[in-house]
Amino acid sequence: MIVRTKAMEALELALDDNPIAVLLGPRQCGKTTLARAYAHRRPSTFFDLEKPSDRAKLQTPELVLESLTGLIVIDEVQRMPELFTVLRPLADRPHSSAKFLLLGSVAPDLVRGVSESLAGRAGFVDLSGFDLQDVEPNLADQLWVRGGFPRSFLAKSDRASLNWRQDFIRTFLERDLPNLGLRIPAEALLRFWSMLAHYHAQIWNGAELARGMGLSEKTVRSYLDILAGAFVLRVLQPWHENIGKRQYKSPKIYIRDSGLLHALLSVESRLQLAGHPKQGASWEGFALEQLLGVVDTRQAFFWGTHGGAELDLMFFRGGKRYGVELKCSDGPTMTKSLHVALEYLQLEKAWIVYPGRDTYPVHEKVIVCPLPTTLQELRRSPGSSGP
Repeated sequence: MIVRTKAMEALELALDDNPIAVLLGPRQCGKTTLARAYAHRRPSTFFDLEKPSDRAKLQTPELVLESLTGLIVIDEVQRMPELFTVLRPLADRPHSSAKFLLLGSVAPDLVRGVSESLAGRAGFVDLSGFDLQDVEPNLADQLWVRGGFPRSFLAKSDRASLNWRQDFIRTFLERDLPNLGLRIPAEALLRFWSMLAHYHAQIWNGAELARGMGLSEKTVRSYLDILAGAFVLRVLQPWHENIGKRQYKSPKIYIRDSGLLHALLSVESRLQLAGHPKQGASWEGFALEQLLGVVDTRQAFFWGTHGGAELDLMFFRGGKRYGVELKCSDGPTMTKSLHVALEYLQLEKAWIVYPGRDTYPVHEKVIVCPLPTTLQELRRSPGSSGP
């Protein structure tokens, strides 16, 4: 079993600071396993709302939950959104020893319930699949190809891993989304998701996708919102300001898990990926997700101008701006885009992140750096070292 120390510490902190913690992430990413490992350390009660028996136990939630102490875990809580109004007075009880851990795999319903009923009472923890901090360094390529879903990453072979991911996609579209009340044909969502795989790491063009599917822009945007809300798509918002240049105002779209991207592209192995035209875009998305695991996503954007300048990631820390350019190449050098970004965005520092091993400066504010080294530096402080 892979010990997810970072996620466990985040969960501990959220429950130390709040009466309720909300663990959010896609289905099958390991939320239940993490919650059970956390609950194992202390007196706890576990409800899984996918089980009819547990849903039946909570038909009168006030009576059941009020009598419990210790840690109370409610898995797939979005299946009973009425629980949110019940939890508010329970969380406000003075001197109560009870703590609540809520697990959810669909953001819109869950976050709406928390924001309306549990404001100021809940701490959020985002969980994706395994990341580079969870696995051995020599398994980085396996993580890239198979993605971070535990059963995919730990499969006995690349073929078994691909089969699991293809089954996951089918089950997700045919069962999971309908169970949440989303009445959209699975075939339509699969076609849309597959099209997005070919647009991975590109700027959202709703009109083009709508024409390709024979639907309205409003409809394809609703599909985008559904998949983003289920944590399988990343919608990275643009940064724009008054700098005298025309800048992009539409987001960039990524398949969040690289393994799901490869399943949609029918890529099974590292060898197949090496010869695929989407290899560079795939690595960009993989590296971006790793970086966003250590950067506050509320303060993270991409930036680009219609003149061709672009920055894959811009983020804020301590009131200062930092930039990242992602390059799937050997020995990258300083780029014109970074020169423009440094000038117009007034970056404190920037990294050119690549899949190599060497670290070297290319500008007084820019360093070329392997992905693992960049992650280590960002966990400490973005400006604590460099050229």
